[in-house]
Amino acid sequence: MSTSQDLVTALKAELKAAGVTYAQLAARLGMAESSVKRIFAKADMPLSRVDDICRALKLDFAELARRVADAQPLRRELTLAQERAVVADRKLLLMAICCLSQWNFDQIISSYNISEVECIRYFTKLDKLGIIELRPLNRYRLQVAKTFRWRPHGPVMQFFRDNVVDEYFAGGFDGEDEMLLLVHGSLGPGLASAFAERLQRTAEDFAQQHLADQRLPADKRKPYTLVIGLRSWWWQAFVDLWRHPPGKT
Repeated sequence: MSTSQDLVTALKAELKAAGVTYAQLAARLGMAESSVKRIFAKADMPLSRVDDICRALKLDFAELARRVADAQPLRRELTLAQERAVVADRKLLLMAICCLSQWNFDQIISSYNISEVECIRYFTKLDKLGIIELRPLNRYRLQVAKTFRWRPHGPVMQFFRDNVVDEYFAGGFDGEDEMLLLVHGSLGPGLASAFAERLQRTAEDFAQQHLADQRLPADKRKPYTLVIGLRSWWWQAFVDLWRHPPGKT
């Protein structure tokens, strides 16, 4: 939730953008300039005063609140308690995955056995968890950073390990439009992070293509799942064949 400090910071930005000085604002409010300077310096004002300033600037309070929300730092991960709440409800987990993959309301209810009422209820839960910001007309804005990930050893990743990994990799990956690659090597310092960023962009491209292709008829689309991984690791099946074990010369 935004603090009064955030609101005051946003108001300062609006004053600057509008070219309004403290003296001019004081005149519009019928206050002394010193009083206006003091309330901005303390960064603590009642909502009634915020309303007065918004009216003086001809600014809608709802728009100000939205700008404050948009300026908040995005989440990179959830707390352990939040992830447990997501995993505790299978449909909520599915909804979270859909939202992170940028599915919209209509795509979700047309693809899964989830009613409109349920979908709205789960959107509300995801809003409270800080994954999305629910907006009018059942739209939402992601509240997580591009670098968001489930906790590496948290409940969601454990769910994936228990219920997804074996099933996914048991597939043949032998379709003309399927592939499974395993590439190994040694990289210099910092280069792994650069590759991770490029892989993240690939995931974003996949999600964007999903959105674009919703214009196609249902019989012209096929479901796909993209799994991307990168870690410092060597398979144990071949570790005894290392001529020079890692970390040794």
